Amino acid sequence: MNRIGTPDSSGSHWHGSAFCRMNPAFRAGVGSGSRGAPIRLASRLSRVWIALLLSGFILLLPAFAQETPSEKAVLRVGVSPVFPPMVFKQGRELVGVEVDLARALGKHLGRGVEFVELPWEDQIEALQGKRIDIIMSSMSITPARAFVIDFSQSYLAIGQAPLVRREDQMTYALGIPYNSDKAVGVLKATTGEFLVQRDFPKLRRKTFRSEADAVQALKKKKIDLFITDSTLVWYLAGVHANEGLAAAPISLTKEQVAWGIRKGDDRLLAAANDFLQKASQDGTLNQVARRWMAVPR
Repeated sequence: MNRIGTPDSSGSHWHGSAFCRMNPAFRAGVGSGSRGAPIRLASRLSRVWIALLLSGFILLLPAFAQETPSEKAVLRVGVSPVFPPMVFKQGRELVGVEVDLARALGKHLGRGVEFVELPWEDQIEALQGKRIDIIMSSMSITPARAFVIDFSQSYLAIGQAPLVRREDQMTYALGIPYNSDKAVGVLKATTGEFLVQRDFPKLRRKTFRSEADAVQALKKKKIDLFITDSTLVWYLAGVHANEGLAAAPISLTKEQVAWGIRKGDDRLLAAANDFLQKASQDGTLNQVARRWMAVPR
């Protein structure tokens, strides 16, 4: 192909001249002595397009800032302080395994920690509604929960177990009879409640908002046993040993405890898993567990 301004194969005319004849606007610019006009016009158009693109990018910056929270933002930790020794209150102070681990996680991330106290049954809704960033409240992994939130890697194996009056301790040594009509206490919306609904439908189920209320009902013989996390059962059996309560020598399930994280928050999920891996290797997990539970060295 011949270039503009060069002779064609016949040598009789120039493609440049032919182009000028076909394009009056270009021809007018050249013929009037204004050969730089098209160039200046193109330059002005380029500057306009660049300005528009920059303006659009600047307008989008706040949106990007809102969608990507600061790495240094306070870590909002959802807790339900009704699960000693995992998370509970001594006076007005939050304490327990989860509280110590939350502070260690915040230090690992370089972020401050804000504890947000919530009823247990509101934890997942608060996480999905972005009122909290992570659930650290002795939550076990279940298929139903994993469908709506993500979980960190597990850091503790537990099970559901019965707290009973000492005189009844051996009654449940081999398990709970399927057809039993005993009155059982559970905490609302917990794995213990789901277990009783599924596996022991004939038990007379009574729900409580706190472990303290369930313990009082057990001592007053308003219920026959209280089914909850084994960590909580061991703790309550020790605290209330002089009041005649004991842990039944059986575990009804095997579960893994982990932290709940909002789906899509992959950065926090990866950071939490990185912390747990390092805490397991350097002994932090065992150190925290020994502070609150009887864990073999």
